[in-house]
Amino acid sequence: MRLFSVFRKSLREQMRSIWMLVLTLIIASFFVILYWLITGGGSTTYNVLIINNDAGTNLAGGEQAIKAIEGMDYANGQPILKVVQVPDRASAEVKLRNREVAALIIIPQDFSQALLTARQADKPTTSSVIMVGDLTNPYYTMVAVITVTAIDNYVQRTVGQVRPVEFKEEPMGGSAARTEFETYVPALLVLSVVMLIFQAAMTVAREVEGGTLRRLQLTRMTSFDLLGGICATQVLIGVASVVLTFLTASALGFHSQGPLWVAILVGAVTSLSIVGVGLIVACFARTVSEAFIYANFPLILLMFFTGAVFPIPPIPLFTLGGHTIALFDFLPPTHAVVALNKVLTLGAGITDISYELTALFLLSMLYFAVGVWLFKRMHLTTR
Repeated sequence: MRLFSVFRKSLREQMRSIWMLVLTLIIASFFVILYWLITGGGSTTYNVLIINNDAGTNLAGGEQAIKAIEGMDYANGQPILKVVQVPDRASAEVKLRNREVAALIIIPQDFSQALLTARQADKPTTSSVIMVGDLTNPYYTMVAVITVTAIDNYVQRTVGQVRPVEFKEEPMGGSAARTEFETYVPALLVLSVVMLIFQAAMTVAREVEGGTLRRLQLTRMTSFDLLGGICATQVLIGVASVVLTFLTASALGFHSQGPLWVAILVGAVTSLSIVGVGLIVACFARTVSEAFIYANFPLILLMFFTGAVFPIPPIPLFTLGGHTIALFDFLPPTHAVVALNKVLTLGAGITDISYELTALFLLSMLYFAVGVWLFKRMHLTTR
């Protein structure tokens, strides 16, 4: 009953800080809209420059190779590469350095002749297509693979060679039909929850700074009642943020392959774990300003080392129950990212993410218990 009283009090206080509440709820939705604008509501088309030095024969191999590159597209028909032909390498390399384009392809002078020689079964000659690019540009690798595939397919058809081995791709779930925009949505749902760390830390710090703890020590209310009531409020806000983010993404064309209620459940449990981290942060702060500053450190860990922003290679520590436990598995969003990708992209149900949900629940209990213990030790112990 006392916990419920704290919940109502905390909820009223959140409503009084309306702008902070609104920003917490809409920040992930803002990024959803931003990513939608960046990708054009679908997938990114990459700019490629081509210098066609092919001397040409009746075959016109250089022109046909360019058409093959332009013909590479996504499942929805959107072109992957936008080709622009340029006359010289110097101006093209300026654009490469400025990352205005992803790659430069140079088709050699003897390209068509080499194809004709191979097709006529004469003594084969070698012709080299040159690819120029900044290997530190992540777009270059993708463009290079797509371009090589397009030219190789054209060459095989032209010379009439049969591949002894063919590779066939079998996409999992609904991953083949996903646009680039849709692949970003699961991580953005995690972002909507991670931002709760500021709310949780600052709300608890407000109780410390406002002298609520002095009154607490004169009542029967325990630290569990206080922190539990605050925690319940923050989890409610977290679930609302997840739902609002999902509705925004859906309005912009996102489709979930799995049940929505499972994704919301993942968001709720993840919210509980993030609030637990926020409680730990608040234990070291005596003012709201300090809580805001301290929360930035775990925020960076939770965003950049869990796969929420970009993939992180696993650092295995040990194996438990057939599952490899990696270093960053102790950060809750790591499991949330995997679970949401399974549900939203691969169409998984609740039984398919039982491991991730269990890990999230255990981590939530751990962080909350540590937060309560630290709070009692650092703020309620008589000195």
